[in-house]
Amino acid sequence: MKAYVYILKDENNKFYIGSTSNLIRRIKQHDHGYTQTTNRMENPVLVFSQEYANLKTARWIEQRLKKLKRKDYVEKIISDGYIKMSPSWYNG
Repeated sequence: MKAYVYILKDENNKFYIGSTSNLIRRIKQHDHGYTQTTNRMENPVLVFSQEYANLKTARWIEQRLKKLKRKDYVEKIISDGYIKMSPSWYNG
């Protein structure tokens, strides 16, 4: 089943990185305040998404991006339009 890594950005230039198997449903959950992590964000909008073959790979990529904790890298992903991290690094 296909899955996605996505990035939300709010009016204060704060980012949220997530993964899901249903991007439309997940964005609606964020929009309606159903997720605690983005509840504090000011009008978050989807600024990036990338598709992967399965949720396990998408979650692995999400965790690697979150561990980087670098705003400049997240901004580069958005401007480039893709994540340069290869799922082939993942052995799970």
